[in-house]
Amino acid sequence: MKTDHELIQQFKNGDNSAFDELVKRHLDAVYQFFVRITIDEMDAEDLAQSVFIKLFKSLKKFRFEAEFTTYLYRAKVNTANSYLTRNKWRNFLHLDQTPEQTYTNEEPRISKSEIWTHVAKLPGKQRNVVMMRLNQELPFKEIGLVLNMSEGTAKVNYHHGINKLREWLKDIYEL
Repeated sequence: MKTDHELIQQFKNGDNSAFDELVKRHLDAVYQFFVRITIDEMDAEDLAQSVFIKLFKSLKKFRFEAEFTTYLYRAKVNTANSYLTRNKWRNFLHLDQTPEQTYTNEEPRISKSEIWTHVAKLPGKQRNVVMMRLNQELPFKEIGLVLNMSEGTAKVNYHHGINKLREWLKDIYEL
């Protein structure tokens, strides 16, 4: 099995089937990343397709200074940021996904869409770190590499982001 770098080199040399192999290899992970953020399979498909279109256009300039997965994470995060910014109001409302109010003795549950709606409100660095940590379960060291920051800075941004989320969700649900 060829490595990602070998496939990229083949693609740079004009072999489009090498790009197809990269897509097959990484499509499911990219799609799952967006499903968790959008809570909508069609939006996730569109965003995954968008990432691979961007890669197709830019991969000829790949410099082999980092792993392809790092490059791919960056593309996913940028696309997710654009999506969250573009759809802020739609994400905020999510009226079609709001569960009916029921009255039980159970603690109120927070839906995934509500969490991602609040993640979208975080400042850029905090949002990126929280998205990568919660969605991809990446270690802080790798998050730092992808976002061009130190591991410690990634941890601090995550800590501040999670604290803001707790504060916002506490206010909503009086937890």
